[in-house]
Amino acid sequence: MPLIIRSSAIHAAGCYTTGPISKRTRIVEYTGPHISKERADEKYQDSPTTYLFGLGNGDKVIDGFGLAMFINHSCDPNCETKELKGRVWISSLRNIAAGEELTYDYNLYDGDDDAALCNCGSANCRKSMYSPDEIKKRARAAKRAEAKKAAKKQTQAKPAGKKRAVGGK
Repeated sequence: MPLIIRSSAIHAAGCYTTGPISKRTRIVEYTGPHISKERADEKYQDSPTTYLFGLGNGDKVIDGFGLAMFINHSCDPNCETKELKGRVWISSLRNIAAGEELTYDYNLYDGDDDAALCNCGSANCRKSMYSPDEIKKRARAAKRAEAKKAAKKQTQAKPAGKKRAVGGK
């Protein structure tokens, strides 16, 4: 499959096709060493950019190397990923025209407090590379934290009650 790397409006560099690609075509493998998630976290602790791809239940990742690592995220992708026997393949979801940038939905599911902002520019952009479920989960957690913070402030700001005289005239 003839692919090239060049500048991308989505993020720095992107992977483009030099010829048309038919729907449901296996395009390229996401290659690189398979390492533990713990090793990846250690290795990229201070790095704002990684090319990690989670495998299976997330215990192992591919430390991306090759053409596929340049395929950018889009909320309206033209490709998808499929894991087959520990290998990850990028396949077309639709017919792709020559010169078109290849994209897939990263559907991120972890990343601590990283906003993972999306720059895809699609009409249905969700403004994040996190999966829709992860976005909902984070929104619920933020609401709970805000409610807890508000309750704590309210408790601290409560004025002391007036003392009442007991008995007597």
